[in-house]
Amino acid sequence: MHFTGRTWRPNYESVSCILQITSGCTYRKCRFCNLYQNEPFRLSPISEFEEDLKEIKNYQPNARRVFLTGANPFALSYERLKPYILTVRDYLIKCQNISMFASIRDIKNKEVWQLRKLKAMGVNGLSIGTESGDDETLLLANKGYASQDILEQCSKLDEAGIEYYFVYMTGLAGKGGGSRNAENSAELFSRLNPYFISVDSLTLFPGTELFEMERRGEFIPAGEKERIRELQILIENLQIRTHLFADSKSNFYPITAYLPKERDFAVRQLQAVIDSTDEAQMEQYRSSLKSLE
Repeated sequence: MHFTGRTWRPNYESVSCILQITSGCTYRKCRFCNLYQNEPFRLSPISEFEEDLKEIKNYQPNARRVFLTGANPFALSYERLKPYILTVRDYLIKCQNISMFASIRDIKNKEVWQLRKLKAMGVNGLSIGTESGDDETLLLANKGYASQDILEQCSKLDEAGIEYYFVYMTGLAGKGGGSRNAENSAELFSRLNPYFISVDSLTLFPGTELFEMERRGEFIPAGEKERIRELQILIENLQIRTHLFADSKSNFYPITAYLPKERDFAVRQLQAVIDSTDEAQMEQYRSSLKSLE
């Protein structure tokens, strides 16, 4: 298999066949991220891609789900992406779902009819690192888009019938900004249809711009209890049926909930953590994280 640079997949893609289509990131400007900092964006040659598919077919001929790696393969235009998707179907005839990472920026270069075509080919499951739906937080994180862009582009996915998943990041708004971030994000997300929302919590690593901003006193991180309260507010204000997973390593207290059914139970669980755990203990956990892998 041809894997170059950093290979990263969400935990919910653990049963998928992992196939490299791109490596690196087209953007590399998010202030909290250094995952692909020194890795230029690269499209795998179709011949290389086919070699990997032949290998997968040899070991898992009945594979039903494939995850295409790279920070944002969906940045490829419809015409460049199409032959790769069709090649997957040529080799893995029982494949029912092809998923990948995407940015809001990547959806802009595709018309709804093109998205429908991709859905018909099997593309269904875009993991979108929105991180927030609050304009002030999006600007601080330097995501390169605003809340209106999230609404417009994900509405296109809804129209095309493509399933998508959001990532939300507590603590990204900094100290004192969590409530605003959660309320505005919940209001925006509730106008869309994310199949689930995955929640991470900001961890500052050396080599990121936010890390340097914190050292210069230009960014003050939110406390751990403030982050949990932010998650409570997000859960309280989401007005859609969705699965919420806040169980990644970056979360001090892992929790999952199906909303709205388990809303009250989740909020009570988080309140119990706030009431029974010392802030210093939470901060010690955060400082012990050396990576999110």
